[in-house]
Amino acid sequence: MTLPAAMPFAVTRDPAQADSFVAPPEKLLTGSGEQTVWNAFSDPSGQFHVGHWQGACGRLKVRYTEQEFCVLLSGKIRLEQDGTSDSVTFSAGDAFVIPAGFTGVWETLEPCLKLYAIFEAQTG
Repeated sequence: MTLPAAMPFAVTRDPAQADSFVAPPEKLLTGSGEQTVWNAFSDPSGQFHVGHWQGACGRLKVRYTEQEFCVLLSGKIRLEQDGTSDSVTFSAGDAFVIPAGFTGVWETLEPCLKLYAIFEAQTG
């Protein structure tokens, strides 16, 4: 069996490759909602993605349909799960998983940069 070539993951984030946007008003609770994504890889099926995400301070409503593995490179965030008083805080150097089905609030306490790996199974 021949394996496909390994793909290097660029540490630098080229501004020309950035996708900058603002969270939609229905998701934005506080802050500017400014975010930037540098997607480095998507598999041919469109189900798996890897890259960098950067976010400004603020609170966003989130509803995960995907599985996401994150490594915070800088900053601090808090996740609050809907329907509970549970929250967890992550800082630079922390790694964590957000499972599909998670709903709640993503709060960026300090401007942050993360590495992400997302898998979203196709339905149907």
